[in-house]
Amino acid sequence: MTLEERVKEGLDAMRPQLQADGGDLEFVKLEDGKVYVKLTGHCGSCPMATMTLKMGIEKYLKDTIPEVTEVVQAY
Repeated sequence: MTLEERVKEGLDAMRPQLQADGGDLEFVKLEDGKVYVKLTGHCGSCPMATMTLKMGIEKYLKDTIPEVTEVVQAY
């Protein structure tokens, strides 16, 4: 399984939690260990989006996939 496939699988694991709050995310790209995602739905305009991105999605991916160095919000 490639690194990109593992990242997408990890993002899919997070998706139900975001969808429960009316949001979602889209994988944009993986570049030099950085994962670029676009938050959509309620997550796209939520004032807590940065916290969700860094303390939720980034922490989970870094804990489960050591090659991931950062998660960045793409617009």
